[in-house]
Amino acid sequence: MAGVVRIGDTYLDGGRAVTRCGRSEGAALTEFMGRNAEREAVDSILSSARAGRSGALVVRGQAGIGKTALLDHLRDVAVAAGFRVESSTGIEAEAQFAFAGLHQLCAPLLDSADALPEPQQAALGVAFGSRGGAAPGKFLVGLATLNLLAESAEQNPLLCVFDDAQWLDQASAEVLAFVARRIEAERLALVFAVRDSSDGTPAFAGLPELRLEGLDDAEARGLLDAAVQAPFDVRVRERIIAEARGNPLALLELTAQPAQFAGGFQLPGLTDVPGRVEDGFQVRFRSLPETAQLLSLVAAAEPTGDVTLLWRAAEQLEIAPESAAPAESAGLVEIDTRVRFRHPLARSAVYRAATPPDRRRAHAALAAATDPLLDPDRRAWHGAQAILGRDEQAAAELERSAGRARARGGLAAAAAFLQRSTELTPEAADRTRRALEAAQAKHEAGASAAARDLLAVAEAGPVDDLQRARLALLRGQIAFHLTRGTDVPEMLMDAAATLGPLDAALSRETYLHALDAAIINGGSAGTRIAAAVLAAPATALPARPVDLLLDGLAVTMVQGYAAGAPALRLALEALRDATRPAAMRDDLSQAWLWLASRAAVGILDDDLAHVLAASNVDLARADGALSRLPAALNFHANVLTISGQLARAAELVAEAEAITDSIGGVPLRHAHTILAAWRGDRDETTGLSDLTFGDASYPEDGVEVALAQYARAVLHNGLGGYAIAQVAAAPACATEELSISTIALPELIEASVRAGDADAAARALDRLSSRARACGTSWALGLEERSRALTIPGPTAEDHYRAAIARLDESRIAGEAARAHLVYGEWLRRQGRRQDARGQLRLAHDLLSDMGAEAFASRSARELRATGEHPRKRTAQPTDELTAQELTIARAVATGATSREVGAQLFLSPRTIEAHLRSIFRKLDISSRRQLRELSLP
Repeated sequence: MAGVVRIGDTYLDGGRAVTRCGRSEGAALTEFMGRNAEREAVDSILSSARAGRSGALVVRGQAGIGKTALLDHLRDVAVAAGFRVESSTGIEAEAQFAFAGLHQLCAPLLDSADALPEPQQAALGVAFGSRGGAAPGKFLVGLATLNLLAESAEQNPLLCVFDDAQWLDQASAEVLAFVARRIEAERLALVFAVRDSSDGTPAFAGLPELRLEGLDDAEARGLLDAAVQAPFDVRVRERIIAEARGNPLALLELTAQPAQFAGGFQLPGLTDVPGRVEDGFQVRFRSLPETAQLLSLVAAAEPTGDVTLLWRAAEQLEIAPESAAPAESAGLVEIDTRVRFRHPLARSAVYRAATPPDRRRAHAALAAATDPLLDPDRRAWHGAQAILGRDEQAAAELERSAGRARARGGLAAAAAFLQRSTELTPEAADRTRRALEAAQAKHEAGASAAARDLLAVAEAGPVDDLQRARLALLRGQIAFHLTRGTDVPEMLMDAAATLGPLDAALSRETYLHALDAAIINGGSAGTRIAAAVLAAPATALPARPVDLLLDGLAVTMVQGYAAGAPALRLALEALRDATRPAAMRDDLSQAWLWLASRAAVGILDDDLAHVLAASNVDLARADGALSRLPAALNFHANVLTISGQLARAAELVAEAEAITDSIGGVPLRHAHTILAAWRGDRDETTGLSDLTFGDASYPEDGVEVALAQYARAVLHNGLGGYAIAQVAAAPACATEELSISTIALPELIEASVRAGDADAAARALDRLSSRARACGTSWALGLEERSRALTIPGPTAEDHYRAAIARLDESRIAGEAARAHLVYGEWLRRQGRRQDARGQLRLAHDLLSDMGAEAFASRSARELRATGEHPRKRTAQPTDELTAQELTIARAVATGATSREVGAQLFLSPRTIEAHLRSIFRKLDISSRRQLRELSLP
């Protein structure tokens, strides 16, 4: 035998073009023509994985361009190098089955699952339908998958390849993309082959990519010369090369009927090469005998490749096994231990070429052949495709499948089942109900645009008052998700009012959504919504913590800060108690912890702010809720920053950014911006805030812009640019968001005093004083005393400076306490009391330097030098060399946490934690965890 030459997805065996599924077992691969750079790229990912540097790669290109062949080459190289190789193939018809692609990959590895922590074992078991339980967060499933792959790679390096990954079900794609972004040191490689398409593959966006282009003309001629042994008209050959545009599969398919190209009968300039290749497969399909066509159709409609299921369905249709021979001879399909089509386009060509009645017959046979106990959802799906018109029994079965999918955490799958159930429902009232549920599931799964279409279906039928209100609520939620439009808060308010007499609890939650949306967007809508909350009829329901939070915010916005602050404190204490570990789980309270944390800063309660912000992070970690964890981490970082814990805040910011990259979320900049401002980093603060100011999705008077303005005020107060700080602080103080408007007031007062604008400082001080009296906390009273001292020119200011230091030292807000020492020292120097000034300025300099608040530390250093004393230089610490992530790991290990526990907290594998520990030990010049526990970490 001359051997086998492979080009694109095609093998040439002795001059005969075959595909991988048609290659004989004894064929020897002697050459992979071309693709040298591409082979080097995929080979390098194996070399890195073997050395303990995990990696992921997305191979992208059009159908037939050679992606599958490149994966085959990668498998061959990996096996030769001692890798374990596992595969998963996305199948278009499988996209509605939650975690189907992930289960295909993980099933052979589940013997290693016993090594996982119980919550992770449970998450995989529920996701794969092998055990009951609450639906796991998809990123807890992701962590479990990461650790399962890492465990499997302990004995041998592991290669995971995913062909046609654009057709993976949404749940699997999101989990695998998360894993691909979190691998580091597991001896693991993940490679995804993705077909180019108009909508892309969002889950894999941002991963390293290798794009496959077409063969050049020389390679195309070489392929045709090897594939076509008969005399070949040069003009025909050149036309085929031009039409195929370098696509290897297209080159070989177009040569199957070269006569059609002779004489210029084919229109030039057609660009849909994959579509034309599919047309060629359809021609072959239609030339088959009727029984071979029907058997091929059943194979195309059954995406799992289960040959036993195929023969059971064939028996239902009274088709003999020998009917497969013509389809195999035509190069469409191969049936042995599995059912494999020559190419995914062949599968779709067969299905699309069939008549609708034949498709229904095929699906009916597959439904009858599918075990209702082992695979009820696939049976229901096939049964639904066999229906012409409407059928309540099939619709109800799909609705039950949707419930099972939701229980496994497969929102996208549940939405698909409900959508088809809606289409099959004969009764208009039931169709409305199911369309509404489908729209809700679509929105929760992230397909908000599709959800709007289902809302239109629901609205077309008979709608009762509660359904009409729920439709309005969902329409507002979708609009806020898609546009953040200024009309959204009013939409949600109207929905809340409609819900009032129908579902009082949901009405109150909707009002809170409306109020929060208005605050985030800025503008005057918040006050109108707050007024509507207070004017709404009282309910007989016991007040929940969320209801107390709504009332507290509404009172604050309508009746004033002094009236609302006590009510807010009661609400926040109730939310704190409802989410403590000893309390019964309160999911609703947990969902609003991030708003509660902001409100705690707004009423300057440092204890509540720290507890609620930390609880929000801890609960998001425990639930594996990575979709909400970055926001929780960012706000906790803000609280730590103003508390002077800048190093710890930096760790949380870095973690939030890494997780956002892992899950492909929208980046949140505010914590990074505020941290950079407190650090005194002009370039970083300016760059990050400019990104926010230039982002059209953030309203000019919205929360994100106000946070960026607050950051600029802090930065320039630290740098001594007081006029700039005043301009930045003014709009931050004007926002309805309590946390920003409150903590920005001291910045405005300091900037106004230093800039010589006594009137502006006095007005701001009146507001701050009123709020401080309403709050009564050490934090609030300390800020008020410090700010008042700045406005008093004479000796009486000293009592206020001393009171400010005493109050702020009682609080957890060490950053503001250090600044109190700074401004007191500056005042003492200006009073000519140089010796007293040195003590305050020296303390301020030491505190601010140790925190990393460099601009404020430099300010205190300048003042110290003016008294005749040179400030000490901060002694470099070994921990300064640690990255933010390494510092987080070091701190966790120093408390006695195991690598597995730290990995679970940070959504990394234990092996990656161990790799980071080796780097930490090297940088700190230590060799054990015991020595790490003995160090003083910042």
